[in-house]
Amino acid sequence: MESLNIAFYTDSFLPAHDGVVTSILNFKAELEKRGHTVYVFASGNSSTKSHIGGQKNVYITRSLKFNRYPQYNVALTPFLSSLKLKELEPDIIHAHTPFTMGVSALALARLNKIPITSTFHTLFTDKGIIANYLSKRASKVLSKYSWRYAKFFYNRCNSVIAPSMTVKQLLLNEGIENISVVPNSVDTDKFNPEVDGRAVRKRLLGKDHEKLVLYVGRISKEKKISVLLKAAMRMSDKKVKFVLVGTGPAMSHYTSMARRLGLGDVLTFEGFVSDKALPKYYAAADAFCIPSTFETQGIVSLEAMACGKPVVGADWRALHEIIKDGRNGEKFNAGDSAECARKLEKVLNNIGSYKETVRTAKQYSIEATTDKLLKVYRETINNMTV
Repeated sequence: MESLNIAFYTDSFLPAHDGVVTSILNFKAELEKRGHTVYVFASGNSSTKSHIGGQKNVYITRSLKFNRYPQYNVALTPFLSSLKLKELEPDIIHAHTPFTMGVSALALARLNKIPITSTFHTLFTDKGIIANYLSKRASKVLSKYSWRYAKFFYNRCNSVIAPSMTVKQLLLNEGIENISVVPNSVDTDKFNPEVDGRAVRKRLLGKDHEKLVLYVGRISKEKKISVLLKAAMRMSDKKVKFVLVGTGPAMSHYTSMARRLGLGDVLTFEGFVSDKALPKYYAAADAFCIPSTFETQGIVSLEAMACGKPVVGADWRALHEIIKDGRNGEKFNAGDSAECARKLEKVLNNIGSYKETVRTAKQYSIEATTDKLLKVYRETINNMTV
């Protein structure tokens, strides 16, 4: 198969660790392994540059931090990539965000007659999200026009990628067209049932607890972590330890809530954990919990399953697709902390019953999802040349 030159554009990149960044890094590595060349144009700063490490063909556009959400940046001069883009002669552009870098990607693609595809990674159209991170006046305006903008942006791309069937249907309902489903990948070599988490488990559990429930992800309000904290309160006498891995803009909010709920001995905020150490945390756990209603896919749930851990998650959007009751985990009504606690108890008391965790994760392996991504690239390029 002929090798491709591919240009990724993104407003979200290292040192942020989220589903978008994981997707970009996984796909870049696998595409390059297959002989393709991937260039990344990302917004960032000096911290971004220091985290790139050995990543080749990564170009950072100077940016400002979005103060209300410091993991993300707003590119100051996104169109400066135009000269480098012409030099590289990409066969296709892949926009991973629809903001400053994504807009420049779309404009440059149309100007240079390069086919472009774009992934709808994040529910930036959600009114609750908008209200959490913007002023009241700005959120009122953006809540009204966010879907109009999404339709404007994505329908001007040659193709659109949704990470799940649920998101595809959501986009279709909003008038966005030409959508293919390409899930984001999970590294099933890195995350696997053979990872040794005993040392981490021993340190986290101590002497007073027998079971460990893990959460991994941003500590932010849209992740509905309050549901998990209230479930932990309901299970405080069950000798279960809850460990939350990650950082984010709502850390002080949730640490204060945990204190108010009296969870000092039951729950630990572990903070940032390196990529190298993260598999050991999954391996240390008995179960994984994801109460979020914000997921377009939920990569962390698949990482947990890849390590053989059942997942208890909100019965909402993409998680509804991934979690199969009694087989790889259990679903609970979104926002219902009492049912979350009941489902966690059910899983913890029947760990051996959930035999399809690893099998589910392998369906989303880097190899399988990259096959689908390349098919979209080929179809998009071919349709452009017809």
